[in-house]
Amino acid sequence: MSGLVRTEPLLWEPPLLVRGDPYSVVVLMQGYSEPEGVGDAVRADGTVTLILPHAWGSASSHRESQPEGGWAKTPLEEAARGPILVDTGGPWARETLLGALARQGVAAGDVTLVVGTHGHSDHIGNLGLFPGAALLVSHDFCLPGGRYLPHGLGEERPLRLGPGLEVWATPGHGGQRDVSVVVAGTALGTVVVAGDVFERNGDEDSWQALSEDPVAQERSRKRVLGTADVVVPGHGAPFRVVRERTQSADNVSPAMFQALP
Repeated sequence: MSGLVRTEPLLWEPPLLVRGDPYSVVVLMQGYSEPEGVGDAVRADGTVTLILPHAWGSASSHRESQPEGGWAKTPLEEAARGPILVDTGGPWARETLLGALARQGVAAGDVTLVVGTHGHSDHIGNLGLFPGAALLVSHDFCLPGGRYLPHGLGEERPLRLGPGLEVWATPGHGGQRDVSVVVAGTALGTVVVAGDVFERNGDEDSWQALSEDPVAQERSRKRVLGTADVVVPGHGAPFRVVRERTQSADNVSPAMFQALP
């Protein structure tokens, strides 16, 4: 169904906790990108987000979970049994990241999976803090120790990590292998942790200049806006996605909306 969407700020104070079952989302560190000095210099760091399985907070939170219904889990689903970190920020934010995790009751050794949305240093600069975690960086998936496994991720084939939890291929900003994490069933609806598919809310005037493949990224942006209720961007505050039916938008400024196919 054709429609229009607009985005609006989400009122929050860091860290943002969006409760859900079976997964909650915690925005640990808000990314930023700010001009500095003369020329084109920019000071930046990426957003860091924690995804917590509901069962992990129970008395058995640090124990091995049993497969639902008795079937065997895929290696990715098994890796997602505990806390999942989406991006790690840059190495200059090491202590800030560890402190933010600790305030959520999570130690670096508790993290079972780290997802890197793309390979830029301000998003995967602290991978070394998590040697015991499985890593899904762009499209490369490896278990601790460097055992790489195939998985078949593509734009038409998301990777399932658990009920309502998926990794999507969202190419564009860093090339063809960028990913986003989609968390359904939270108190705010579906949350998409989008890396730099969206730099920030209201980035329409700037994202193309930073994109390696603007055509692919435009496709990824529309896909995210068609699904998300909340977007966690790479360098700014989380924002809401508000949908409007086309026929009811006659008196709305087109600049506020983006058409979806």
